Amino acid sequence: MFLRSLLGFYPTNLRIYDIAVIHKSASKVDSQGNYINNERLEYLGDAILGAAIADFLYNRFPNQDEGYLTQMRSKLVNRSFLTQLTYQIGLNHYIQSNTTSTIESSHIYGDTLEALIGAIYLDKGFHETKKFITRKLLNNYVNLVEVQNTNTNYKSQLIEWSQKNKRAVSFDTVDESKNDGKQPWFVASIEVNEELWGKGSGTSKKEAQQNASKVAIDKINKSFPDDDGSV
Repeated sequence: MFLRSLLGFYPTNLRIYDIAVIHKSASKVDSQGNYINNERLEYLGDAILGAAIADFLYNRFPNQDEGYLTQMRSKLVNRSFLTQLTYQIGLNHYIQSNTTSTIESSHIYGDTLEALIGAIYLDKGFHETKKFITRKLLNNYVNLVEVQNTNTNYKSQLIEWSQKNKRAVSFDTVDESKNDGKQPWFVASIEVNEELWGKGSGTSKKEAQQNASKVAIDKINKSFPDDDGSV
């Protein structure tokens, strides 16, 4: 019932939707000994989501240049933004996961939404998938004006704040990837005047630094509500 209400159509291949909500920590083993989880569907859904949003933005903003479209797409496929959407549509209640790691769990929700998109694509094709993304997600849960006016480049915000308030900011990023040929993992730390102000992780150095910068920006907003940098 939830799936039919969420998708707006009757799914045909229910098995792939079942797989879409299985995080690797809760992998199941089939009769051939293969591990079943949503990683492959997430990979596919990531590509389909990017293409559908690019198409949507291209047609919605015919007078905007490539730079504007790229920034808007980046905001709409941002991991934290997808996580927020996952909660808004109620998909978070159906995710199967056994992980206790906060680092891993920070990605589970957005990854599952991408896996769901991959499942829709395999079940119904690109046209129906694009319709789900634009009509069910963007039209119902996304305010494009707010997205347009939101600056999600937290690292840039932090550097601008540090220059304005004469604070020394340093970034340290460590590659903590496992040697198993799977997804890379980076952890970034940020110090302001040699004091740790933020820590974040991600599948790229850029993502890790952005996540760490967001933590630092949140701390700045709480510590210096007037944004004058005074202690």
